[in-house]
Amino acid sequence: MKFLQKNYLISLVYVCILTLFTAQAQTIEKEIDAIVSSMYTQNEPGISILVAKNGKPVYRKAFGKASLELDVTMKPENVFELGSITKQFTAVAILMLEEQEKLAIGDEITKYIPDYPTQGKKITIHHLLNHTSGIKSYTGMESFRKLARTDMSPIELIDVFKNEPMDFDPGTAFRYNNSGYILLGHIIEVITENTYENFIEKHIFKKLGMNSSYYGKMKELIKNRASGYQKEESNFANADYLSLTLPYAAGSLMSTVDDLLKWQNAISGNVLIKRSSLEKAIRGSVLDNGENIEYGYGWRKASIRASEGYAHGGGIFGYTTYGVFLEKENVYVIGLTNCNCKNVRDIVKKVAAVAIGKPIPDKKDAITLSEDSLKKWIGAYEFEEKIIRHIIYKEGKLFSLKEGTNSREFEIYPMKDGSFIFDDGTISYNFSLTNKGERQTIFTSDQGSFIGKGIDKAPLTERKTITVSPDILKQYVGKYELQPNFIIYITLEENSLFAQATGQPKFEVFAETERLFFLKVVPAEITFNQNERGKVDSLTLNQGGKQMPAKRIE
Repeated sequence: MKFLQKNYLISLVYVCILTLFTAQAQTIEKEIDAIVSSMYTQNEPGISILVAKNGKPVYRKAFGKASLELDVTMKPENVFELGSITKQFTAVAILMLEEQEKLAIGDEITKYIPDYPTQGKKITIHHLLNHTSGIKSYTGMESFRKLARTDMSPIELIDVFKNEPMDFDPGTAFRYNNSGYILLGHIIEVITENTYENFIEKHIFKKLGMNSSYYGKMKELIKNRASGYQKEESNFANADYLSLTLPYAAGSLMSTVDDLLKWQNAISGNVLIKRSSLEKAIRGSVLDNGENIEYGYGWRKASIRASEGYAHGGGIFGYTTYGVFLEKENVYVIGLTNCNCKNVRDIVKKVAAVAIGKPIPDKKDAITLSEDSLKKWIGAYEFEEKIIRHIIYKEGKLFSLKEGTNSREFEIYPMKDGSFIFDDGTISYNFSLTNKGERQTIFTSDQGSFIGKGIDKAPLTERKTITVSPDILKQYVGKYELQPNFIIYITLEENSLFAQATGQPKFEVFAETERLFFLKVVPAEITFNQNERGKVDSLTLNQGGKQMPAKRIE
């Protein structure tokens, strides 16, 4: 009888544990469903998303449509163009060849492409891998859009950019560069005496059983291919045509969420390359002056809610993608979409945060605090390197203002845990008083946590705006191409001007002069430029200390 009672108790404990785990899994599933469905609705282009823990799927779903015209519902088996996630495969292929002693990362590229015009500079494979070569990126050249429909060989493609002036000396700066990965693909072909396509398919896809992965081709019939779309103002349209010979080793691969899990398992399991080789790819790298950059070889360092890992995204005509692997938790999240119109990176990061039990707060859960509770934190805070942030009280709300160029006020929202979060929940303040009763705060973002000490300093005066006549504003309405597949749409609504970048919300822009406008929600400026005939033919986006021209295309 005691034996039966003992077995009964063991069974009861097992059932209770199983019930608990099942309940937790169902809760996580509902949280992820809510996150993804909030952005990807039933009758729009969609997303395929997978979450894996310890190499096994724990969440695998699709939302939206794989084809709007045929009314085909998205499913996890759909195949997507990966865009720049391709760079992971190219980088690993290079590291595989290095382990076979067929090349060395420190080799100059002229060892494999003797006639490449390096303009007297020493350009190495390392510089190509981590975007520090200084070579002009062909996708940023004015001619790229004109070539989009043209099939080209790797050598013909290299001819497009090889004689362009260098952006900077190799190793002295980081600038994301697709030309570097075109050269890497060609180097693979030179060494192996085979095509890049054949190398990837034989040594990676077939070896790992990635049976739904391809070197992309527009003419080839590919089972379960999701159609690509783009957003033009408020409407969806078929994505502009792009010959997949052009992205080549920088962005031409296609795959599914299931195959990409096989890929990630092979990477974290050291199936294709040694751990020592992978370390070079995922730990970032260093410029010649000793400055650390987050980009390594085909991946960049990533941090989600203080959990570290590595990630990469992709954007190509009609598709956006993003995948992240968090090492300590052994969690992989991959999201593939068939439209260039939404921010899949933020979705994946929020899903990953839920998967590791550190959900990103949402401003909809903000609480209400009394005026006195809010006002006790107003004032200036000084951080390292003399960074000053002001907390301002307006109409019952707190706002954060960072001193510097293009400073803007951002509302911060009080949460139950005592923190104040920004709109997307990934940045927060935690205010407190020292033993001496002085204000202090901890400012937390993906870059880490930073202590700010309360100081006595008045905030800067708010930027002044002027009224511009509708006739002048009408001259600015149109589409401006910042880079291939990334458009800024300028619209006029009830005498107010709005800007909307590909995959981002629409924001009003405010006039400081007739041609200079600024955003209040993000630190950015837009200047509209006129040609010699007085016609507006471009704009310049000033953000993050960079001046980025965008040519008017409509």
